[in-house]
Amino acid sequence: MPIYEYVCSKCGSKFELLRQMSQMDEKASCPKCGSPAEKIFSKCACFSEDASGLSSSIGGGSCSSCSSGNCSSCGS
Repeated sequence: MPIYEYVCSKCGSKFELLRQMSQMDEKASCPKCGSPAEKIFSKCACFSEDASGLSSSIGGGSCSSCSSGNCSSCGS
């Protein structure tokens, strides 16, 4: 089962839910305040690796300007 990440629209809390793929479009409630939460893209799902093994972010973002090639240097 995949892990989906969410952020609460009221308190800003980020949390993960282990759900079946058939549940991926179901609403999620914040475990802290009970408000509706929005599904967000996981950072690990937003990177692509080319044939040489070099990673790049998909769709831009803070890593698109990074020349390190190693996310451990910035923690992203």
